[in-house]
Amino acid sequence: MTRAESPPASPDDIEQQFYEALQNADIDKLMALWADDEEIACVHPGGPRVVGAGPIRASFEAMFANGPINARAERVRRLGGVSSAIHHVLERVQVMDASGPQSAWVLATNVYVKTALGWRLAVHHASPGSPREIQEISESPSVLH
Repeated sequence: MTRAESPPASPDDIEQQFYEALQNADIDKLMALWADDEEIACVHPGGPRVVGAGPIRASFEAMFANGPINARAERVRRLGGVSSAIHHVLERVQVMDASGPQSAWVLATNVYVKTALGWRLAVHHASPGSPREIQEISESPSVLH
């Protein structure tokens, strides 16, 4: 996606494009998804807070030097309003080890803002999860009839 293309219609659209950019190691597409703001931020699992487009780009370029990132949003919980949205995501990441491909889990929060250019990513904060088990504790929704 370039800035000249039509803006993403929803936070779900921008999120899908974010994970596609990771899976294709497409740094230009990935960076086009971020808001034009000096305070955009990214935290990679176990890493420091990275603030600003230049440092965020450099951090993803370093990761892409090892190839695409096979991350997929598996379980998304959404909070949203008219001009902002927060997605809590369990990401399944395929990693290669000596015994072959393995799945690992990453716990992530993606914050989206609606701008004049459409929805954009403002914050991606990822934390290491369990290597094999889904980590989620939640209540069952209660429904009153």
